[in-house]
This record gives sequence, structure tokens and C-alpha cells, in this order.
Amino acid sequence: MNHFEIRDGVMHAEGVSLEAIAAEIGTPAYVYSAATLRRHARVLREALDGHAETTDALIAFAVKANSNLSVLKVLAGEGLGADTVSEGEIRRALAAGIAPEKIVFSGVGKTDTELAFAIRTGVLEINVESAAELDRLIAVAAGLGARPDIVFRVNPRVGSGAHAKITTGAPADKFGAPVEEVMALYARAAASNHVRPVGLACHIGSQITELSPLKAAFAVLRRMTLDLRAQGFEVHRLDFGGGLGVPYFDRPGEADPVDYAAVAAEAARGLDVQLAFEPGRMIAANAGVLLTRVIHVNERPDGMRFLVLDSAMNDLMRPALYDAFHDIRPVRPREGAAGPYDVVGPVCETGDTFAKDRVLPPLEAGDLAAFMTAGAYGATMANEYNSRPLVPEVLVDGDRWAVVRARPSYDEMLAREAVAGWLIP
Repeated sequence: MNHFEIRDGVMHAEGVSLEAIAAEIGTPAYVYSAATLRRHARVLREALDGHAETTDALIAFAVKANSNLSVLKVLAGEGLGADTVSEGEIRRALAAGIAPEKIVFSGVGKTDTELAFAIRTGVLEINVESAAELDRLIAVAAGLGARPDIVFRVNPRVGSGAHAKITTGAPADKFGAPVEEVMALYARAAASNHVRPVGLACHIGSQITELSPLKAAFAVLRRMTLDLRAQGFEVHRLDFGGGLGVPYFDRPGEADPVDYAAVAAEAARGLDVQLAFEPGRMIAANAGVLLTRVIHVNERPDGMRFLVLDSAMNDLMRPALYDAFHDIRPVRPREGAAGPYDVVGPVCETGDTFAKDRVLPPLEAGDLAAFMTAGAYGATMANEYNSRPLVPEVLVDGDRWAVVRARPSYDEMLAREAVAGWLIP
């Protein structure tokens, strides 16, 4: 259950009508269900608790998927930590009440300033992705008189994901270091007085719907753990990353969390390591929708029919970036036959197209519609292209709802910029 359903002829988020939200704050707007966030967190926790090897695993929510403070606070209440890729994300996690010892700092391009902030904050681990980063981290830690725990991110040469742009473990991808290089870097780090190598990590892609690539990647970390220990090095932690796919409502494609946990447990059997997981999409995607309104239907003489919405690619980038599918549903369904539409937004780009030849129920000017499965990588990627105000976010919890990021006014948008002094008469 994802807590978005038709009641009395109108789509609701839990106990709140989406029509009521649109009437109050306008459209477009993201709407999140706290109940769905909690449910998905608990489903994964229960799956992991089914195996001794994964019972104490850290679930570090990928903040890049949805960084709203209220969303993070809901998940912190479920005991989740945070997987972060910038100082800003670390600060968001802390502001949401997530303890430093539950924060993982990942990313291929951490600056020295960000590394220093992570060290001073006392995050659980810094995931090192290259020799160059290790050198810089040692220098930063030495300057602070610190010795942070580090984990090496391995590129296992196992790439997977729903699109080439979200595959992160293939040989040509920028993430992590090859197995042979990590083995050498581990030895180098162990000889340093300024970092403490404690484990290995991998993350091979996003929206993965088959477990075989994950199983192969986990097996690489298992072999490396045994090899490193045979050389006398300590390996206490394995970070298995995230990437587990979600069903896009009426489309199949979900790897069962129970099966996922079993694969992870088998890979860790007998190793006596602390495990970490970095789910993002599987927790947040189906917990949110993008609420939009039809501006008009443009029917051309040649038979083309464009459904023009007030949401655009700057509000939901995924279709333009990844050809991503999002189910589109009317908030108040009309009677009548379904038909094909090209679904587009108002931005002056041909790429501002959400779907082509999508068969949808009848929709007319003024109707509300919802992009489903929009709770992950939606608002976090949104921008103000074409000087369109940044899309607001709403959290629903039972019968309560609140705007948790407001839509800026045009005056507020303009006030963020300063005209160069010499241009002012």
C-alpha cells in the first residue's frame, strides 16, 4: 500500500484530498506520504532482521533521493541513518536529528573543506573512491590531528540499472576504484597514522530489478575481505550500497526486499562484519507524487494531441534525463474512453516532454493530475529554469498536512540576485 488512492471520487494522500492541497497552495507541488515512508523503512528493516548477518545493519537513507528535512526527520524516527554526498547533505541529516555515527559520506569529488567538515562532525565513515582522494584525506586529517574511519569504494566491474546514466559499477563509470587498486590502497592506508581503513563498499546502479548483479558485486567484496584478512588487515564493515528497484505502480519490476536481504546475508555469512545499506528510491519513490494541473489540450489538425501541464522538466527532470516512466493519473477521474496524448510542459525545450503516445483517461483544461512514484529524485533535482518558481513540497501525515518547502514568490526570487553596482544609474 502506498497511501495514494481514490476516495469519494478524488485522489487522496492518506486522509487528505489532493484537490484541497491544490486549492490551498496551487500547482505544481510535490506531496509526500509519511505513512508510506514509514512503511517502506519498516519493510526493509524487517527483511534484514530475518537474518543474523543483517540484523544490526545500518540503513543509511540516500539523502540525494529526497533531502527534505521533514522527510529525513520521519525516517530518522524509524532509526535510519543517512548516506550523504556533500557537506550540505551532512548538514541536512544533522538538522533532521540523525546522529553523526549513522552518517556515511560518499562521493567521487569531496573537497578538502567537505572532508574536514566530515572529520570534525565525526561521521561513521568516509567512503574513499580513489588514490588521489586518499592522499588528500590523509593530508586533511593530519592537519586536524584526526584519524577518521574510512571505507574504500570498489568498482566491481558489475554495472546495473534502468538506464546508462544511473549505472555506477561498470568499468567505464567514474565511481570507485578497481579491485587491484583498492587492495594496494588498503595497505597504504593501514600504514598511515591519519586514517583507519575499516572496510569496503560498492554501489553498482539504481533501479535494479534483478538480484543477480547485486549478488555478483557482493561476492567481489566477500572475496576481497577474505584476501585482505589473509594479508593481516582488519575488515570490520561492508557497505553494500543501494539501488534496489521499485515498482512504478502499474508497471512490474520490484526485487523483493526479503530476497535482497537473503542475498546480502549469504554474502556476509561467516565474515562477522557490520553491514550498511544505502536505499533511496525504494524508500521514497512511491511515497510521493507530483501534483499538476492541465493548462489545455492542444489538438492539431494532423491528429497530434498534446496534454499541456503546468509542471515542466525543471520540476521533474527524470523523464528528460533518463527517459524515465511515471504513471500519470487524474486526481478526479472522468467518465469516457482513454486515448493517446503527448504529455508536455510549458518550458521552451523539446525535451520538456514527459511521455509520448501515452494512453490516459480523458483529461481537460483545469483538471488535476498526479505523476506517481515521484518521491525520489524529483524535488531534489528541481530548478528554476525559465525563471519558474521552485516547486514546493508538502508532507501529509494522516489527516494533517503542511507545506515543508514553500514556493518562492517572484519578488523572493529576484531578491536573491544583486545588480552590479556600476549598472545602477
